[in-house]
Amino acid sequence: MTTPPPLWAHRTADSTRQDIEHGDRFSPLFDQNGLIPAIVTDRHTHEILMFAWMNAEALERTLSSGYAHFWSRSRNRLWQKGEESGNRLAVRAVLTDCDQDVLQVAVEIEGDGVACHTGARSCFYREIGMGTSERPLRLLPQSRNA
Repeated sequence: MTTPPPLWAHRTADSTRQDIEHGDRFSPLFDQNGLIPAIVTDRHTHEILMFAWMNAEALERTLSSGYAHFWSRSRNRLWQKGEESGNRLAVRAVLTDCDQDVLQVAVEIEGDGVACHTGARSCFYREIGMGTSERPLRLLPQSRNA
């Protein structure tokens, strides 16, 4: 039995800043819990839709299937976004930052066109008030999918 090739380049003591910031090899930096942050954006508008965590398996499934998979810390399991609602996230591109410790996942939303479990298009639908100690939340216009 042959060993499958690695999914990506793993960081070693020999990995240099030059390799990570300017090289052409993907070597993601997972945190101490084996997770990497994933910022999900609309492919066309670049609107931030949601934030979630990926472990190595979720990242591999996302890259191989073309649909966003994440690690749920509260449920302690892998999940595909939209597996229950039908609002799956069809991945069109995955980008990484200069340190390769954060991902941006550019998607098109299937189903009803909403990314948030509340029914809002984006999970970021409330603005925090500034300049006051109460910090009220204000619902943003166009936050619900009409």
